[in-house]
Amino acid sequence: MKTKHIFYTTLVVLLGALVVYRLTQNKGSKASGPPAGGAPGKGGAMPPAKVDGIVVTAENFANSLSVSGSIEANEQVQIRSEVSGLVTGIYFKEGTNVSEGQLLLKINDRELQAQLSQALTKQKLAAETEYRAGELLKKEAISKEEYDVALADLRSLQSQTQLTRAQLAKTQIRAPFSGKIGLRTVSSGEYLTPTTPIANLVSINPVKITFSVPEKYSGQIKLNTSINFTVAGSDKKYTAKVYAIEPSIDMTTRTLQLKATASNPSGDLLPGSFAKIDLPLSNVNNAILIPTEAVIPVLKGKKVFVSERGKAKEVMVETGTRTDKSVLITSGLKVGDTVLTTGMMSLKPETPVMIKIVNN
Repeated sequence: MKTKHIFYTTLVVLLGALVVYRLTQNKGSKASGPPAGGAPGKGGAMPPAKVDGIVVTAENFANSLSVSGSIEANEQVQIRSEVSGLVTGIYFKEGTNVSEGQLLLKINDRELQAQLSQALTKQKLAAETEYRAGELLKKEAISKEEYDVALADLRSLQSQTQLTRAQLAKTQIRAPFSGKIGLRTVSSGEYLTPTTPIANLVSINPVKITFSVPEKYSGQIKLNTSINFTVAGSDKKYTAKVYAIEPSIDMTTRTLQLKATASNPSGDLLPGSFAKIDLPLSNVNNAILIPTEAVIPVLKGKKVFVSERGKAKEVMVETGTRTDKSVLITSGLKVGDTVLTTGMMSLKPETPVMIKIVNN
């Protein structure tokens, strides 16, 4: 019985010692914290995120806009006939320059010539009748009513003659303006109708450049603004001048359409070509420019991260013109702010940051 008591007493002492040992170990672990270089434990300090950043400075910004456009002929028309008939003569060479009023094509007019001859004969007879009636009226040999009938017949025949001459003029198809004529689609002896195209006539000196700009720039575009542009397949820069601005915004595309003219004495600029246009806008003094990658689109606008007392901070900004590398900030930032340019997608407000300043 005594041995049994000693056994239980020893067991209780051992259990107590084990409990004390475990409590002592737990307190020591909490006091020492996580091992160096290891992950932070619950409640431990977060290591700073390594990011790049720039210090905001003010600079002069030559504000320009790059847009695309199309080159159009100064004047362009598809030559057609107003009347039907057989083609009796073609008086132009395809792909050559023609002058305004130059005869291009002739349609058979024999029937109209005969009608004109008949009308002229009747007109001459009516003129003689009107003259004799006038002389008789002076002598009071006929009434005024009889003279008026003779005069009306004369004027009717004169109108008929004018109509025939107008129809005859339509058988001669002439160039409405000076330019270069294209490939013809008709031949001599072919029966022509008003729906048959004959050839295209274009005037390409000067040429027109048509392009559009977003509506937010509409107030910065002025008449006679000089623009530079290039065309596909060439590095040569051309100059044009804005001569017309559409008076309203296109509600579908939210853009404003403009037209400019460019000299084209050598004919290098062909209608239908694509044009890449550099449109100068107003210059901005003391402008704030930051890299485009620093701007993050969000539901309510755009934001950037800045560093404030070693921690990341969200700032809502408004932007203006965007270039290939930079974007103009119109509000939200000030000179001296440190804007973060990398790692923004993993940052949250109040995240500690370690910044490497780079040149903007």
